[in-house]
Amino acid sequence: MPIQISAQHVKELRDKTGAGMMDCKKALQASEGNVDIAIENLRKKGLASADKKSSRIATEGIIESYIHAGARIGVIVELNCETDFVARRSEFQKLAKDIAMQIAACEFVSYVSTTDIPHSLIDMEKRIESAKEDLKNKPQEIKERIISGRVDKNLKTKTLMNQLFIRNQDISIEELVKQHIALLGENIIIRRFQKFILGEGLEKKRNDFSSEVASALKHNDL
Repeated sequence: MPIQISAQHVKELRDKTGAGMMDCKKALQASEGNVDIAIENLRKKGLASADKKSSRIATEGIIESYIHAGARIGVIVELNCETDFVARRSEFQKLAKDIAMQIAACEFVSYVSTTDIPHSLIDMEKRIESAKEDLKNKPQEIKERIISGRVDKNLKTKTLMNQLFIRNQDISIEELVKQHIALLGENIIIRRFQKFILGEGLEKKRNDFSSEVASALKHNDL
C-alpha cells in the first residue's frame, strides 16, 4: 500500500520541479518520501519543468499522417510546438509519427483528453451507470462514488492522453509528451486528430485494426 504523502510535501516538490501535482505525489510515494530521490526520478522521466511550459502558446508544429499496412486505416494528427526550429527536429517529428501510430492502434480513442469530451456524453455515461442493477440497493453516497469512478474509467478509455504508449507500456501518452517538452524545451500540444477506417459506417466483416497496428510495431522494432 502506498505511503501517505501530505499535500504540503507535494506542493514543495512541485515548486522545486514544476512537475504536475499527481506526478509529484507518485514520485514521493515511490521514493517513500525522499525528496532528492523523487526529484531524480522526475528528471529521469522528463517530467520536471514540463508543466511550467504547459501554459506557453504553441502555434507552430506539423501535421503528421500514418497509413497502416494494407491502406485500410489512416490517421492525421496535428502536433503543436512553439517554434518552427523545434518542429524540424527529428525528435519532434518522431513523436508526431508515434502519436499517429498510437491513435491507429487505439480502437476506442476519440478525444485528445477528458476536457475535450462533451458534457452530453458524460451525462449519458452517468445515466447508464446509474441504471445498473448492482447499484440499486447501495446507499446514495456509496452509489455516487461508484458511479463517479466508473464514469471516470470509461471516459479515460476514450482519450488519447490516458493511453499507455504502445512502444513503452510503462508510460502514458501524456508522460511521453511531457518527456519531449523537457527534452526539446518547448510546450508541446496534441491539438487534434482524425482517424479514417476503410468502409467505416458500412455493413461489412469487422477487422481488428488495433491488433494489426500493434503487431506491425512489434515487428518493426525487431
